[in-house]
Amino acid sequence: MRLELDLPEELWNQLGEVAAAMQLGPPREAALIGLTQWLTQRKAELDDRDPARKYFINEALDELAKKT
Repeated sequence: MRLELDLPEELWNQLGEVAAAMQLGPPREAALIGLTQWLTQRKAELDDRDPARKYFINEALDELAKKT
């Protein structure tokens, strides 16, 4: 599986500065950490809105993983 993000140079540079200040490693790793945290937060928000669909995102990711 491959995920490609197209970030403006200014945002990429800022990500590098934040990653260095927080000792997160290279900007690519910091971006992955940030994306993971954002997805986790969004999933929690969706779970709170509709508990019946709590596992929807996990199911969708499982299906996507099967296709790759």
